[in-house]
Amino acid sequence: MVEKRFAVLLCAEDSEYVKKKYGGYLGVFSKMLGEEGEKWDVYRVANGEFPTEDEIGGYNGFVITGSCSDAHADDYWICRLIDLLKKLDSMKKKVLGICFGHQILGRALGGRTGRAGSGWDIGFRTVHLSSPSTIFSTLKLPGRLSVIECHRDEIVELPPKAEVMGWSEKTGIEMFRYGDHMMGIQGHPEYTTDILLHLIDRLLLKNLIIESFAKEVRAKMQEREADREAWRRLCVAFLKGTTGS
Repeated sequence: MVEKRFAVLLCAEDSEYVKKKYGGYLGVFSKMLGEEGEKWDVYRVANGEFPTEDEIGGYNGFVITGSCSDAHADDYWICRLIDLLKKLDSMKKKVLGICFGHQILGRALGGRTGRAGSGWDIGFRTVHLSSPSTIFSTLKLPGRLSVIECHRDEIVELPPKAEVMGWSEKTGIEMFRYGDHMMGIQGHPEYTTDILLHLIDRLLLKNLIIESFAKEVRAKMQEREADREAWRRLCVAFLKGTTGS
């Protein structure tokens, strides 16, 4: 039996907390999406570590992570990542983009990203699933799913031929698909509550958010839970099966 291989394109530094508790974001994603008999690798693209052309062909799918960087920026590694995503599109490789990954995938496919007019979205958010894609009915998913969010940028213009799969009261494009091989999710299906609480502390230390906002978000985090199992099933079905039509 041929071993399935997947790669995480890491667009940020692993925090000490995530490294110690989860083995870094490779550990977070492989625990969420990995199954027996698979091999999961990581390429630290934010540090200039990219798969070679020969390596690309050996993977069944790719996951693009979140980042502290802006998807509308033109850093050298971001431009290289856009070129890589265009190549993966031409090869019809399965690609799942998360948060920054969702945004940069949208940009690579011809969409436009920028600052969200409504500011930061941190905490739980209800996403309304709106795609005619059969993946939702096949998986028997409800019409709304709760997910953890942590972003201040968004896709402001969808790529041509792309389809919105989900929206929220805060963000118009929470999910999109492009063909049957590329999908973006603005939220963080992989996040646990403790990962977000730790990230809030880091954002506060960097003066990216203010204490009163952080306190408000922490309080609200005690009131709900994310539908992590439903998101896991959705992401696994996309990466390893078919999204239908």
